Amino acid sequence: MQIKLSGHHVEITQALHDYVHDKLERIERHFDNVTSMQVILSVEKLRQKAEATLHVAGNEIFADAVDEDLYAAIDALSDKLDRQIKKYKEKMTEKHRGEKARDYPES
Repeated sequence: MQIKLSGHHVEITQALHDYVHDKLERIERHFDNVTSMQVILSVEKLRQKAEATLHVAGNEIFADAVDEDLYAAIDALSDKLDRQIKKYKEKMTEKHRGEKARDYPES
């Protein structure tokens, strides 16, 4: 998975870069068809915002989180993406099971 990390009014330090990569690695453990991810970290006065767009086969998943602490916003973002990717994976497996069930002739 390719992660593109950028900052808006914030300098991306090595510690911040490593933290984002560590947190978002678990998404790849749940669903390995993620092709790329774009993460934007921004600061506006007391609002620290983290947003991400995941590119999966045939779809895009977006999530964002706002907090007073940037690390807490990244944690919330990874939790949201984790829930969304699990839901997407279940949706895809249910869809495939439904097609196989319809292919069998009724007797």
